[in-house]
Amino acid sequence: MEEKKFDVQSIIGFVLIFGILIFMFYQNRPTPEELAAEKAKQEQVEAAKASENLETETVGNNEPQLDLQDSTAVANYQGKLGAFGFTKPSNDITTLENDVLLLKISNKGGQIVEAKMKQYVTYDSVPVYLVKDGNASFALDFSTSDNRVLNTADLYFEPSMSNDNGNQVLSLKAKTSNNQYLEYRYVMKPNDYLVDFMIKSKGLDNVISTSKPVTLDWKLKGIRHSKSIQYENRYTRLTYNHEDGKISKLSEGSDDEETEEDIKWISYRQHFFSSILAADVPFKNGDLTSVNLVEEESRTFGFTKEYASALPVDLEGGEISKDLHWYFGPTDVDTLSKYEDLGLDDSIPFGWGIFGMINRYVFTPFYGLLSTYFPYGIAIVIMTILVRLAMSPVTYKSYLSQAKMKVLKPEITELGEKYKDNAMKKQQETMKLYGKAGVSPMSGCIPAVIQMPIFYALFMFFPTSFALRQKSFLWADDLSSFDTIYQFPEGFSIPFYGDHVSLFPILASIAIFFYMMMTTGQNMPTQPGMPNMKFIMYLMPFMMLFFFNNYASGLSLYYFVSNLITIGIMLVIKNFILDNDKIHAQIQENKKKPKKENKFQKKMREMMEQAEAQKKN
Repeated sequence: MEEKKFDVQSIIGFVLIFGILIFMFYQNRPTPEELAAEKAKQEQVEAAKASENLETETVGNNEPQLDLQDSTAVANYQGKLGAFGFTKPSNDITTLENDVLLLKISNKGGQIVEAKMKQYVTYDSVPVYLVKDGNASFALDFSTSDNRVLNTADLYFEPSMSNDNGNQVLSLKAKTSNNQYLEYRYVMKPNDYLVDFMIKSKGLDNVISTSKPVTLDWKLKGIRHSKSIQYENRYTRLTYNHEDGKISKLSEGSDDEETEEDIKWISYRQHFFSSILAADVPFKNGDLTSVNLVEEESRTFGFTKEYASALPVDLEGGEISKDLHWYFGPTDVDTLSKYEDLGLDDSIPFGWGIFGMINRYVFTPFYGLLSTYFPYGIAIVIMTILVRLAMSPVTYKSYLSQAKMKVLKPEITELGEKYKDNAMKKQQETMKLYGKAGVSPMSGCIPAVIQMPIFYALFMFFPTSFALRQKSFLWADDLSSFDTIYQFPEGFSIPFYGDHVSLFPILASIAIFFYMMMTTGQNMPTQPGMPNMKFIMYLMPFMMLFFFNNYASGLSLYYFVSNLITIGIMLVIKNFILDNDKIHAQIQENKKKPKKENKFQKKMREMMEQAEAQKKN
């Protein structure tokens, strides 16, 4: 019986091909002069983008800064605002702060101009900001009864701070008189990322035109937080929730826009952090836009996507009254699940259908439990071991099917030679042999299909698990991002591979290669005129090496350990559980037993016999 041997020449060949590719790309890397020219060109492009994006800010930001010391300029400016010129201009900033979140809110526009995560830093140890340096704007567009078109970003608000049972309350009023105003009210609770936000007007039923719409405009450019901007951008996405609980998303890879109805909340997700605007009473409709700002990997570019939402606000008796909530915080299931009434945890990209359910309700809590007792990398290893042990019966079924097919291989080869000029008869006799032996050629595929939900769920778990963010293991600094053992010189990058070498994907690819050699490498037939399936099988680990080089190192660690464990399980099954002689004897016994055909098998046999008869005629 043929023994399985590892094809050392193939391994050496792939290593040489990989080395030659790196050498070729390295030899053709840009010169210092070309790098300088490319850098200057990139700076011009980024400057143009920044200038273009500045034009999308609110009207107030496009106008020259008002000199509050110039009384004439102030009077002229207030005159443009009509009745809202009543409020005295002031550029002061008010700070709301608890243990986890810091917000700075400007009197000009009454909007949040800075939102800082107090417990998190970026990959380069800078505090995580979701709003900073004019990357966001929030305003109401409305018309007045004297035919003015105003934007609240142009209005000055008068602040007032108070305390309500330990909650910080900031009231900002854009007044038309002492008792008539438009109010923004922020309520920050202790140790909470969710800030209650109310928009309310009083006495403005004769000031705000009821014949024209009032629109809430919210824009934000996602600030880069991760080492790889392309990787972060892959999980940066505008997500929104309908009143019926349905979750919808704009494209994560290209520009996109939609007009939707019954919007309960809108999430501007920036991979591991989110800015969310939620409404107690859903918006009836809204125009949502996402613009992709990332064209290629860059070590300096600072933004991922630009989001915009335009949402109509209904008037009640000529007045505005809208209860909202701001969430600035981590895209973390433990944190977002606290707001069950708003359903904010649905903004996390667990995956779709059964895959997302496995990720959300099995792997996420299971890993959370393990990581409370073990270091994060060790927790991945333990979870991998337990998952593979749980799937070992499936592995056994798969290997048993392969062993049976191996035992039948000489007889299948004999049939191939006997009916080499009659493909139909060959297929018919082969299926008859399978039936007599009690072997199904599909039985090896079923275990693979069973494992697909696990594969996909884990594929989504590692890149999006907040618990893995900035957690180190061995040489990997961050299990939620790629590990780097060598960084190519600036300006040098291998297409589809990247500007660095990650070790975990190399180890995972090697393990996958040996696993495939053990399972199908020696039994995979090569048919004349058909692609060389062995070459395709050998190429797959090589492709995975490129694919995983820019993915989460935790995912590569999982596949490395998983394949090592699977190889170990299969060696145990092969050497201590399965006996080829017994399998052969069992197959021979099965052949002697009368085999009853089911309806499908009978129909297939009759069709093949008819085809054979027609061929003879």
